Amino acid sequence: MTILETAGAAGLSDPILRLRGVSRAFPKGAGEVRVLDEVDLSLRGGEIVGLLGRSGSGKSTLLRIIAGLIRPSGGEVIYRGQPVEGPAEGIAMVFQTFALFPWLTVLQNVETGLEALRVPPREARRRALFAIDLIGLDGFESAYPRELSGGMRQRVGFARALVVEPTVLLLDEPFSALDVLTAETIRTDLLDLWIENRLPIKSMLLVTHNIEEAVFMCDRILIFSSNPGRVSDEIRVSFPHPRDRLDPEFRQLVDDIYARMTARQTMGPAGPAPKLHLASWLPRVSTNMMAGLIETVAAPPYDGNADLPEIARNLQLEVDDLFPVAEILQHLGFAEVREGDIRLTPDARNFAELDPQSRKTMFAHHLLASVPLAQHIRRVLDERPGHRAPRVRFEQELEDYLSDSAAEETLDAVIDWGRYAEIFAYNDQAAMFSLEDPKPEPVD
Repeated sequence: MTILETAGAAGLSDPILRLRGVSRAFPKGAGEVRVLDEVDLSLRGGEIVGLLGRSGSGKSTLLRIIAGLIRPSGGEVIYRGQPVEGPAEGIAMVFQTFALFPWLTVLQNVETGLEALRVPPREARRRALFAIDLIGLDGFESAYPRELSGGMRQRVGFARALVVEPTVLLLDEPFSALDVLTAETIRTDLLDLWIENRLPIKSMLLVTHNIEEAVFMCDRILIFSSNPGRVSDEIRVSFPHPRDRLDPEFRQLVDDIYARMTARQTMGPAGPAPKLHLASWLPRVSTNMMAGLIETVAAPPYDGNADLPEIARNLQLEVDDLFPVAEILQHLGFAEVREGDIRLTPDARNFAELDPQSRKTMFAHHLLASVPLAQHIRRVLDERPGHRAPRVRFEQELEDYLSDSAAEETLDAVIDWGRYAEIFAYNDQAAMFSLEDPKPEPVD
């Protein structure tokens, strides 16, 4: 029987944590950039809830709002019946990066979690040693972070969060910086402690972009859409722990989530998603990744039509690796992505058979036909007498509509694609676009 099953109806009916209409926006020019929009969710005793979505969708920002580290622009966070207006006692967080103090030992790093609570030194030492032993680091109390592997450092992060005996544990992609085997070991150990009721917490909220991780760990999964971030779907995971990744029911749920997420990303409310416009955010997907996915899907056994979950498993790619490539191929007219499947267009099938220069020519045609920013840069260069333009000229246009980081990523993506397609040149040192590559200086 799982903790969820033993929590009882009363515990499940009374949320420990509730978010109502939480929004977060940042001023931008005359307007604002909205990161989160009207987020509603609840967290009850005895459950693990997953926030599943792409990087940049605002999931980590939401966790920091819940923890009281930043304030929302609108809405409210209610923890145990009281609004969260600052760092909340009883809510702890484990970060993606280990965030350890390098000059402190394992024991000292864990004890820092108790200093703000003014726990007496003897009690702090007892609790820290218990947390270290619980998380599997017994014997390493006097070691420094530099002496530990990545997995051991993340265990210290877990111990530091657990030592304060929180009611709610927030997990911000805690396994994503680890190698696959280490992540699986720590993930399984944490679940074992949870199932055995050995953790001093009542519920967990896990931010992830790994679909299998969400299905493996969570009782409910909230799918987060992007730009701005909001809860677009909720999925209940009904089968008990421990879960078998090879079980047909497990695999079917993973496939279903892939289908839902690709439908959200590639279809609008009334049909196909709108075409790109000048200030559309674009992920920095390499042309090598695009060509590689085209070649993979074009070859047997897929022959032009593949299941994205199967591709992800075979190539060991996660959502943040695979989805952006598939979406950009769709925007460029090389693929159709729908309900978890990717189907190559005739041009993409042809692309897979072409020589490198012919590929560039075809890519250039699709890029100029499909990406307004690439069209705009080329048009400006064509019209200027010197056929040159500074990067800042286009970056400032994008920053009227996108955050600074999103504008930078979008422009970098189009620079990469335009250089590959040879529709313009770009000098990184001078931050200058041109229609011709500068001639190399003569060598003495």
